[in-house]
Amino acid sequence: MPFGGLDRTYRVHRPAGLTAAAPLVVMLHGAFGDGQQAENSYGWDQLADNAKFVVAYPDGVGHTWNAHGCCGTAEQENIDDVGFITTMVGEISAAMPIDQSRVYATGISNGGIMSYALACNSGIFAAIGPDAATQLDPCPAPHPTSVIHIHGTDDRLVPYNGGQGASTVNGPPIPDVNAFWRKVDQCGPPDVTTKAPVTTSTAACADRRSVELITIDGGRHQWPGGTTFLERFGTTTHALNATDTIWQFFAAHPG
Repeated sequence: MPFGGLDRTYRVHRPAGLTAAAPLVVMLHGAFGDGQQAENSYGWDQLADNAKFVVAYPDGVGHTWNAHGCCGTAEQENIDDVGFITTMVGEISAAMPIDQSRVYATGISNGGIMSYALACNSGIFAAIGPDAATQLDPCPAPHPTSVIHIHGTDDRLVPYNGGQGASTVNGPPIPDVNAFWRKVDQCGPPDVTTKAPVTTSTAACADRRSVELITIDGGRHQWPGGTTFLERFGTTTHALNATDTIWQFFAAHPG
C-alpha cells in the first residue's frame, strides 16, 4: 500500500464463513518483529477462526513503530504510523465487511506503545490492548477508549514502575498510565482482585467503557501464553493467555 512516499505492507487473516460485518483486530508487532512473526507467535488467527473476526498484521518501517517517543528507524525518520494504520483500516474496510464500531488495536512492547499513540491520535478504535508497553505520547487530546493493559512486574525493558529500562524506553509508571485513562474515560474507582500471580484492576466508565490493568507478579517482557520471541527475556508465563484475555475484553466493548 503506498503511503507517505513508502510502500507499506500488512497481512490480513479473514476467517472462512464471515457472512456479516465483522470486528477487526490490528495486532502490532514489537521492535525487531514484523507482521508475519506476530501472526506466528500469539495465536490470533486460531482465535479469529473460532470467534469470527478479522486480524490485520501491519509491518513497521525498520521493524519499528513511531510511537511518539519510541522506537528505532520509525521514530528517527518521523514515520506517520498513525496515518498508515488508520489508512490500512480504511483499505481493509473497503475490501471486506468490517463493523466500524468494533475496530481494536493491540500490540506488544513497541507495538503496545503504538496502540496508545493510536488511542491518543485517532478516534476509530473502540478499545486497545497493550502488553509489556507504556504510553509515551503526551496525549493532549485523547479519544475516549476502553483500555486493557497487561504487564509483568519484572519487565526490564519497560519497567512496571517507570523510568529508564534496559532499552530506549523511559516512561511513566504503569499505574499512572492506568489512572490517566480512568480520568479520560470518566471511570469510577477500580475493583481489584488477586489470583496469584495475577492481579486485576477493573474500573467501570462512562458510556459502558472500562479501563483494566492486569499485573503479573514476576512476569517479564513477553506476551503471556504466546511464543517467546526473544529468548533472553525468559520463559514465557502461562499465568494467563493474553490473546484470549484481550479478545474477551474487546468483544465486551464495542464503540
